[in-house]
Amino acid sequence: MKKSNYNLIGIALLFWGLSIFVAHAQLGFCGGNSGDPIFTEDFGAGTTNGPPLPTGTTSYSYISGEPIDGKYTISSNTAYYDWFNTNDHTPNDSNGKAFIVNASYTPGEFYQRTVTGLCENTSYEFSSWLMNLHPKSGCNGNGIPINVRFQIWDNTGTDLLASGDTGEIQDKTSPVWEQYALLFQTRPGQTSVILKMLNNGAGGCGNDLAIDDIVFRTCGDFIDISNDQNETNILVCEDYGPVSTHLTAHPDYSIYPTHVYQWQESTDGENWVDIVGETNQDYTPPAITSTIFYRVKVAEDLVNLNNSLCNTQSEVFDIIIVPKPDPPSSAYNTITLCQDLGEVILVTVPANTQVNWYDAPTGGNLLLENNTTYKPQSQGNYYAEATSTMTECTSDARTGISVDFYTPPMPIDEDLIFCEGGAIVLSAGLLNMQYEWSTGESTVEIEVDTPGQYTVKITDGNGCSATKTINLIQLNTPVIDYITSDDYTLEVHMANTGDFVYSLDGNSYQGSPVFENTPGGHYTVFVSEKNGCGTTPMEYVHLVIPKFFTPNGDKVNDLFIPEGIEAYASYEVMIFNRYGMLIKHTKNAPFQWDGRFNNTALPSDDYWYAIHIDGKVLKGHFSLKR
Repeated sequence: MKKSNYNLIGIALLFWGLSIFVAHAQLGFCGGNSGDPIFTEDFGAGTTNGPPLPTGTTSYSYISGEPIDGKYTISSNTAYYDWFNTNDHTPNDSNGKAFIVNASYTPGEFYQRTVTGLCENTSYEFSSWLMNLHPKSGCNGNGIPINVRFQIWDNTGTDLLASGDTGEIQDKTSPVWEQYALLFQTRPGQTSVILKMLNNGAGGCGNDLAIDDIVFRTCGDFIDISNDQNETNILVCEDYGPVSTHLTAHPDYSIYPTHVYQWQESTDGENWVDIVGETNQDYTPPAITSTIFYRVKVAEDLVNLNNSLCNTQSEVFDIIIVPKPDPPSSAYNTITLCQDLGEVILVTVPANTQVNWYDAPTGGNLLLENNTTYKPQSQGNYYAEATSTMTECTSDARTGISVDFYTPPMPIDEDLIFCEGGAIVLSAGLLNMQYEWSTGESTVEIEVDTPGQYTVKITDGNGCSATKTINLIQLNTPVIDYITSDDYTLEVHMANTGDFVYSLDGNSYQGSPVFENTPGGHYTVFVSEKNGCGTTPMEYVHLVIPKFFTPNGDKVNDLFIPEGIEAYASYEVMIFNRYGMLIKHTKNAPFQWDGRFNNTALPSDDYWYAIHIDGKVLKGHFSLKR
């Protein structure tokens, strides 16, 4: 173990590599065409650790559990110490294992494997997948990175063919598999090599890795194939006729200085057969009427050409002959739809085929592209044509569908009113149909007592539907808040809103809540909802105190009389001059003042009143004018 952070190196790597002959060369991948894997090591699968690597494979000691420094295990589990807990790299395996390494404090070799069955004078790519198992959060963020050197030696272990370093692979916040590779070339007479992996990292907290999926495969030139028109494939409809072409292989000379060829063909792109006698760089196929694929096997010399472990394959030249699609299939030739409901007509076609809609069996106007359904806007005939999505290749005929329309239900939307506290019956308005109200009810009529928007979906016997909308408005019963008097003006103040009319006698109504030139007195004020949704009365004493009077004997406004005061059971009226002297006093008796005091006419001036009514005192002033 490494101090406080228990580090394991569990790396499942495909190592990138481009390095030939020289130690410490750069890693890199084959830039050309690669052959099938010659050697693969995925370290097996299973829920138990092991088995140990064969003797001589590693200088580290095997342990079936948590590996400490300088030890390793073979496991599908990486949940040791504080390392990432992750799966191996091998795709589609169950409980796949990886080579889990807790690197030693001392740098040096930790893996060695002899790979046999190679071909002499052949370029190869070695690759593997690698993971730094140590999280970035460990070692206070200062974990030692992993750093691995890959070496390819001859089978004697004395001749270094290629070498390359990964460089420092730092800790990460989440587990990441990374692929590395290295190129090398076998010598004459050489059919096996030794792979070595060395730890370049220092000892301490970190430097823990996992390795998986070690692969050896041939590496050759990148070789593409083109024809005389510089095409790399041909894609035509079958009505084009037989295809004639001439093919040429183009190696890029990045690996092989010389080339020998064997052309191959396949009808499915998977299974290939040699074309007898076609060993030149060029090939002219016979006239082609069905899909076929061509490629060429390439090697540096003839002895390796027919050995799958020694040759490489070019890119594939596809000649795909697309058959004309059949006309679209339809379950009906004639159909009746519900108008205005967005119903569609439908056809079906196989994969790699699209449908275009027209208004005529040939030619005509294109109505809709690339859709197996079409929504007709009117009655008539519509035609579906099948077209390959691979190339321009259409069906010989179009599928016709005749469309007619049912007349759907045609309800009329409504705006309705009802009185507060009452109820109203809503009707779909159409009989002998199916009904789906927004309230969940299914009858032709429903009774409701709440304002809002209601809908009903109406469906006739043909399955055609329409929706009726009813906006229901509640009319409020009048609620009087209070009534005020200002001189001879009386005003009604409402606690709610509505279409109200107002009356002082219950017979004559007006639209305004303000009554002008109204004599003082006791009134019953009525407020009615204009549509008959209730009448609210309120008793009110309209008290009018004159703002001036003119006692000049002309019998017009000669007396100061507070109007409406007699409506109260108990009241008291007092008049004062500006100096506070009581001029006139009356209690519970009709009151009027002619502007005299002790039978002497008082001068024009402002005078004050105090009126006691039901425990309240009204005070103010008025003018005497002569």
